[in-house]
Order: sequence, then C-alpha cells, then structure tokens
Amino acid sequence: MIVQYSKVSVIAPARLHMGFIDLSGSLGRHFGSIGVALNEHATRLSVTSAQQRIVTGPSAKRADKCLTLMCQALNVSDKLAIIIESAIPEHVGLGSGTQMSLAIGAALNAFYGLGLTVRDIAALMDRGLRSGIGIGVFEQGGLVVDGGRGEKTITPPVLVHLDIPDSWRFILVLDQRGQGLHGQQEIEAFKLLPPFPKQEAERLCYLLLMQGLPAVAENDLTKFGEVITRLQRSVGEHFSAAQGGVFTSPEVAEAMHWLAGQGAVAIGQTSWGPTGFCALDGVDLAETITREARQKFAHFDNLSFVTASARNSGGDVFVIEG
Repeated sequence: MIVQYSKVSVIAPARLHMGFIDLSGSLGRHFGSIGVALNEHATRLSVTSAQQRIVTGPSAKRADKCLTLMCQALNVSDKLAIIIESAIPEHVGLGSGTQMSLAIGAALNAFYGLGLTVRDIAALMDRGLRSGIGIGVFEQGGLVVDGGRGEKTITPPVLVHLDIPDSWRFILVLDQRGQGLHGQQEIEAFKLLPPFPKQEAERLCYLLLMQGLPAVAENDLTKFGEVITRLQRSVGEHFSAAQGGVFTSPEVAEAMHWLAGQGAVAIGQTSWGPTGFCALDGVDLAETITREARQKFAHFDNLSFVTASARNSGGDVFVIEG
C-alpha cells in the first residue's frame, strides 16, 4: 500500500570529483574515483500533491525529465508540484545531473512511501555508470572513494568514507562562459581516449590508499594535497586531448597556477570542469586568499572565486505528514 505525505523536501549536496584511478580497467575494474561533498552548493526542492503537474525553479527542464522517468519507472502519479528553491549549476563539474536525479527520486520515494534505497533510485535513473561519487556523497557526505565498475556492478560501491577536518576549506574557480563535456559528447570522449597505463593505475592506487587517505585521517592537508595534485595531473594529461589541456579553461588554469603559488594544495579540476579547485587549512586564510584572487583576476570577467567547506553528512529528506 502506498502511503502519501503532504510535503517532502530534499537537499542534495554538490560534490568535487577529484579524479579517476583506472580509466581503462587495466587492473580489472574500470574507473574508481575520489570526491568530496560540499556545503555551499546544493539542489533544494520540495514536492506536494497538485491537480496537475507543475515544475518550477532553476533547472526545471532537467527536473521535469527526471520526474517523467521516475514516475514511469515507479508507476506513480505525476500530479505533483515540484518547487526548486536552488539547483547546482549544470555541467560545471559539481554533480548537478546525479544530484537532481537523486533529489527527485528521494522526494518521490518518501512522498509515496516506497521504501527504496539511494542505490535503487540511482539504478532506476542510470546514475553511477562511471563514477559513484555523487551517489556516495548523497548517502554519506564527506570524502568518498568508490571501487569503480566490475563485471557485476550495478552502482559503484563505496569503499572508503572519511570526514573532512573542520578547518579545511576549498577554493572553487568557476568560469561562467563554458561547460564541461557532458551527455553524448562525454560518451564519445571516453571512447576516443587512449588506454590508461596499467603502471600509472597501480601508482595512483598506492598513492591514494597509503598516502592520501591516511593524510585525511591524520589531518595532514599538505600530504593529502600532494596526492590529489599528482592524481589530477595524471588524469588531466590523459584527458587533455579531449578537453584542450589539463584544464578545460585557460583562465581557470592561470588562476590555479597563481593559487598554488599562494600555498594552496590539492590543485585540480572537478570532473570535466571548467571549475577548478584547491584546498587550504584555515577559514580565515582561505577567505583572505579568495579575496586576493578576485582582485588579482578582476580582468577576467568570466571567472568567479568562492570558498567552500566540506559537508560531512549526506543528503537530507524532510517529510511533513498530512
């Protein structure tokens, strides 16, 4: 029996995708990746019953498509009002597609009392075909490492979940002009990539397991940053032919080089970009460097700099009983 509530609200956090580990499956499993949930960017929406289907707010077109897919898959009514308060910017590397899918799916799951898990919803929406980071941060938040795809994988399993230390901050560099590869372009780009060297996949696995993750557990941002920068350089060089360089945006690349000179670590690009990221230890220091970056690159009208904190909890679902 379907139990219906009067209103369901969902918060789905954005994420930084810090890179893949084995892009070609040279060690037996494809992809595998690391990422971090963010507090400052999120998709927030609510669902209530309605006389007819209504979807309003930012990214409404994407939400409407998700609603169609979910209602058909679950065989439930789409006579709903979906009000989107905020949405993660689309195709800039912050996980907008997965988080919108999970937000809509989680809202319908709670609204109709269907008893689905986050992974049930992800599978219905064809999320997690490559990376499991978006699913993992919705489930748990914090830093997540997924195990990639094997022969029997439905959604990539989360192997590691760690809380990010409270004092760590990320500086995001966004390029408002462009979007990273997505959709069919992304699919074609993966097909054209050369094989990822087995030896490099082995090296990245070791660096992550024996240096990067222990550094998070021991609150050593410098060591963690070294590992992420090396991983990002390796993956970025592999993607460079498809995205025009290690960074999709030359302006973001210039800003990231400057930020590294100011002491920032974990220098990289999230997913296909164009958003760049780096990390600093200390709230005041991060905000100071962010202000200085805005002044330094004020001539790049398309760039914006924001300070972000890690979210050490997953997505939220709030139910109001009618």
